[in-house]
Amino acid sequence: MAALVVPPRETLERHDVLVDGDLPWQRGLRLLQSLWRQDRGLPVGWHPRGGGPSARRLGSRLALPAAEDDLANYLTDTVREVVRDELAAAGGSGKLYGTPRIYDDLLSSQPLCFNLFGELAADLDLATRFARHLWPDRVEQATRVAFEHSPGRDDGRYLGNRTAFDVYLEHTTPEGHRGFIGVEVKYHEHLDTAAAENRGRPTEVARGSGVFTSDALDALDEPPLQQLWFDHLLALSMLTGDGSHWRGGGLFVLLHPAANEACYHFAAAYQRHLRDRRTFQRLTLEEVVAVLRLVDTRSWVDELAGRYLDYQRLRKA
Repeated sequence: MAALVVPPRETLERHDVLVDGDLPWQRGLRLLQSLWRQDRGLPVGWHPRGGGPSARRLGSRLALPAAEDDLANYLTDTVREVVRDELAAAGGSGKLYGTPRIYDDLLSSQPLCFNLFGELAADLDLATRFARHLWPDRVEQATRVAFEHSPGRDDGRYLGNRTAFDVYLEHTTPEGHRGFIGVEVKYHEHLDTAAAENRGRPTEVARGSGVFTSDALDALDEPPLQQLWFDHLLALSMLTGDGSHWRGGGLFVLLHPAANEACYHFAAAYQRHLRDRRTFQRLTLEEVVAVLRLVDTRSWVDELAGRYLDYQRLRKA
């Protein structure tokens, strides 16, 4: 896999993707999505979406309303059907999907979640082959793949807030127990975002878990590490609150492309606060795509890799 090339300013301007706030690696990922859009002849979107005298073309965005009608942000018919079903059910489930971002934002991690795991959600045999390769000591059979999942939003038995896994996989273990894997997916996103409210329950779960070093909590309860901490704590709260159900254990995974330097840096910082690392794992998107290629030879895997990881294209833009 070629290393990500930071495009020059004139290239970014030519492809309508020069955004002053982007870090160098974010500029490359933004350009890659614009090139994917152009390859498919999809009309460009605008920033801001509502238009106006200051509106500008943004190459990493699709034009509305066509993007919502056609679900062109998604790679296969199966994935589009999963997305339609998920959005139709979201209103009564408490799941939070950002619209219209989920339709028109090519960089957003929510479309990536569906493009990466939608085929697996529709085919649990495929999900099983995938998960066995990636977690051979943990997974015997995949029994469920879900999106934007929480065992109980605002439920005090868990974190008492709105934290959810981007992707969630339930499975059996080789010993016949039940287990789960919760995944946080990042692509272009930076982890240094605004702090979320801690009403006390996350700190209680952290102290009771025995997973963190004694001096960790102040550093973890603020950006850039807070989001990782909350997601990890959601997994830990499931294990402590429903331990008899999850005898096969649980795992929280941070998944990101190798080009996302922020995730590398912050995951390393996060791991320094862990006394026990068995419930936390960092994976690259490249590693996951390599496993998909082992278990599924259909063209969608190559399309996925080409869209999100073909950094070589940036040299020719």
